[in-house]
Amino acid sequence: MADHTTHFSRRNLLFAGGAVAAGLTAGGLSWALRTGADEQDDAGPVDPSPTAGVFDMRTGAQLLPQTPLFNTTGPQSFAFDDTNGQVYVLQTVEAGIRLGDEEEPVDSGDRKTSGDMCLTRLSSSGKTLGYMYLRGFGHGISCGVEPTGQRTYIWVEGRADTATGYGRTVVRVPFKDGSVLDSSDASVRHFDPVPGSTEVSPALDLPGGRVLVSHEQEGVHRFSVYGMADFLAGRFDAARVLKARVQVKQEEWFQGCALYGDHVYVLTGGPYTDKNGDNPRKSGGNTYVSAIDVRTGKAQGRHHVTVAPDLVYREPEGIAVAMAGGRPALCVGFSVKTQDRRELALYRYTA
Repeated sequence: MADHTTHFSRRNLLFAGGAVAAGLTAGGLSWALRTGADEQDDAGPVDPSPTAGVFDMRTGAQLLPQTPLFNTTGPQSFAFDDTNGQVYVLQTVEAGIRLGDEEEPVDSGDRKTSGDMCLTRLSSSGKTLGYMYLRGFGHGISCGVEPTGQRTYIWVEGRADTATGYGRTVVRVPFKDGSVLDSSDASVRHFDPVPGSTEVSPALDLPGGRVLVSHEQEGVHRFSVYGMADFLAGRFDAARVLKARVQVKQEEWFQGCALYGDHVYVLTGGPYTDKNGDNPRKSGGNTYVSAIDVRTGKAQGRHHVTVAPDLVYREPEGIAVAMAGGRPALCVGFSVKTQDRRELALYRYTA
């Protein structure tokens, strides 16, 4: 992400190969993490086929041009309210802001480790329509938006680990423009589908009525898939653990996940470096989308995202599915540098 802790940016991700694991009910897709002596330069082949899951990776087109958010920090993730034609974007809180009952402004480092986030509500054209602050929630690797009647609920991580700034639970809270909400507030309900897990973050598949939870447990990073009704009722034992092999290079960071239909979509990559770095502009960037079949656990390709190569900085930040007009589009976000802030740019791939 744009503002990583050291432990996350140094990871090499490996989706472990194998058959469906018997007798496991925690649910999801898992990858093992390897660092140090186990690292490999080979990140596996890029799929020559044109599709990732159901999305055509040849159709990349701009959905939202460079757009400023309420804070000047870079975006971390985003999700769509297709009912109302809006986009919600999470970012860490910028330095020097004093919120509510805070006695003095807080620096950016403390904001990150505390898990303080700003949530910006945008129109489909990128106009800021509102914002709220979420203190102590997490880093915002992924999120979900659930419009319900007159309210819009935001699904985010909660109870941030102050050693890392990443969440340990899933929460569902109503959006309230201009408000400051604390993860410890009595009104915030925490869901703990895999007790003891860390780096927890949710995403939603509203058409399928499902919740996707990314989390780490005992050194293994997993995706867990639940029915939304079961999840809200506190029933977390509906899914099995699936395993699929997709290697990712050392310099690529996990940047978010999405669930749609029969596939989990995973975004990895990092920002452009200078010409002597491992990801210079001339390389075309190291942003990749991987699709994994939730029915079989089989990888459905690793696709190089080549859209918008001239963006400045160009760090992949978030992946989500939009259903505007009833036609699904897989959308990838980028953090873009300007003189005094980071901005969000969105690109879409159609089915």
